[in-house]
Amino acid sequence: MAEVQIGKVTHYFSHIGVMAINVTQDALHVGDTIHVKGHTSDFTQQIDSMQIDNKVVAEALPGQSVGLRVKDHAREHDQVFKVVA
Repeated sequence: MAEVQIGKVTHYFSHIGVMAINVTQDALHVGDTIHVKGHTSDFTQQIDSMQIDNKVVAEALPGQSVGLRVKDHAREHDQVFKVVA
């Protein structure tokens, strides 16, 4: 499957298992599958929900910063890819 880079992790909140990413290109939607890859991170998951400024959203556009609950530990500067079929 192909992957398109959509942004980078800007922060990881370990106590709640949420990462913040800055979307740099393409739109990100609930239901999309993402791949987080970094120096020690490498996991794939489907997006169940997203928040912008503590409000639930269904879509994040380039230039927006969005919070996502993740199943594994992410680190600042990890790259985030959207998996496309």
